[in-house]
Amino acid sequence: MRLIKLNFLFFLFALSISCIGSAQTLTINPVLISKQTNTSDVFLGYDAFGYSYQIKNNVFSKIKGNEIFEYKNVSLGKITKVDLQNPLKMVLFYEDFNSVVLLDNQLNKVTEINFSQNPTPIVVSAIGMSTQNQLWIYNTLNQQIGLFEYLKNEYKTVSIPLTEQIKYYQTDFNTFYWIDKKNNWYSCTIFGKITSLGKIPEFDKIQIISSSKYIFSQANKLFLKEINKSGVETISEIKILEKTFDNFDYKEQILSIFTAAEILNYKIVTP
Repeated sequence: MRLIKLNFLFFLFALSISCIGSAQTLTINPVLISKQTNTSDVFLGYDAFGYSYQIKNNVFSKIKGNEIFEYKNVSLGKITKVDLQNPLKMVLFYEDFNSVVLLDNQLNKVTEINFSQNPTPIVVSAIGMSTQNQLWIYNTLNQQIGLFEYLKNEYKTVSIPLTEQIKYYQTDFNTFYWIDKKNNWYSCTIFGKITSLGKIPEFDKIQIISSSKYIFSQANKLFLKEINKSGVETISEIKILEKTFDNFDYKEQILSIFTAAEILNYKIVTP
């Protein structure tokens, strides 16, 4: 009788654990709202004004209907990264030439910076727009995150040296996020405060939404991971129609999926 009771209690315990686990496994079913042909080499996304951004044959373009703006700089080689946070001042990074170009909203060059000519030695491997006329910089010479004030050509480090190589990074105006080679996730503020944000699953592509939420792809499936205020982690699979895709972008509840042939836009409300 005692053995039966113990087995019953164990069954209830196992069932409760199973229910808790299943409660954390969610599915998101986004609604396809539009799609268009993709003729770019790299599609970068949209801004709040409805313009799309792309790179084709190393030419950076901004397009909306019949409006087309273009920028190319043959002397600086291949465009490594584009920062579109501020559509009135965009950042084009040319890593091979250790240089960056700032463009206005019509893709006119505002500033060109060659970090190799800076009085303080800088070799940039990560960059992004920050606040108050500053750029986020990761300087591989000292392995530190810094801020570069481009109007004054002044550079200052804000972090201690990083002990692991950066696998992925993303910036907003106030925060430099990065994931190291061991999939540890960190953030650094403009004041140099570094926070450990946890461990990231293996991923093919990733986009950080906030310090507690991100979307990542794994084996051509999309997932949203969120950590609530109590520290409970939830992973939701985002059910899209595409079996394969090159990249994705999430902004203001619109999930854009980029394939070699199409750009598909889904309406998505995250939990």
